[in-house]
Amino acid sequence: MLITGGAGFIGANFARHVLARSDARLVIIDKLTYAGNLANIDDVLRDPRVHFVKADVTDKEAMASIFNEHRPASVVNFAAESHVDRSIDDPSSFIETNIVGAFTLLETSRGYLAKSDEGVKRAFRFLHVSTDEVYGSLGEAGSFSETTPYAPNSPYAASKASADHLVRAWHETYRLPAIITNCSNNYGPYQFPEKLIPLMLLNAIEGKPLPIYGDGGNVRDWLYVEDHCAGILLALRNGKPGEK
Repeated sequence: MLITGGAGFIGANFARHVLARSDARLVIIDKLTYAGNLANIDDVLRDPRVHFVKADVTDKEAMASIFNEHRPASVVNFAAESHVDRSIDDPSSFIETNIVGAFTLLETSRGYLAKSDEGVKRAFRFLHVSTDEVYGSLGEAGSFSETTPYAPNSPYAASKASADHLVRAWHETYRLPAIITNCSNNYGPYQFPEKLIPLMLLNAIEGKPLPIYGDGGNVRDWLYVEDHCAGILLALRNGKPGEK
């Protein structure tokens, strides 16, 4: 299993989840930006089933080399810039990682499968981990569904929505066996401290003001990261390509 963004918050938890529940070998790819930290997977890297590669998912040559060397049976794409405020200040890295990175992985997967035998093609899965931000703001109902129309409101959300559309198009056009999952806000171990829940906790501990966004009336849905990881693994094993 090839896990991109595997040294980040959710990717690190997912790698740990998979190792505890299967005999899979993992290839973890991470660019190690501010949110990707080897300390997040220190215990994971001690497992002999794990191989780590520092690489950028937008690097076509690096991705092709990794695919050719390790021949993955599945790809789980966590690699993303993921902070709304950062995307407003500087959208360029979000366009590069979230859109160009997804495109590079899709094309690398397509090229890899074109050279693979039928058994590999049938078993292969590309799972793209997306976000509920692609659907816009939560209303009074407090939830989205698979039929909620896309309405991204920030550069981050637009970049993830773009990646979702690319994944769907590669399935429809090239029959790439791809699945998309869209999660709400995650919380749990190894989360970067700029995110809301760890930020509030750290500020409270240190006696600092608690930041309120807008008028304080925003509705948020929260998902414990371990539950999210269980859902991703279930979708990877049982999901039908082309569905989300």
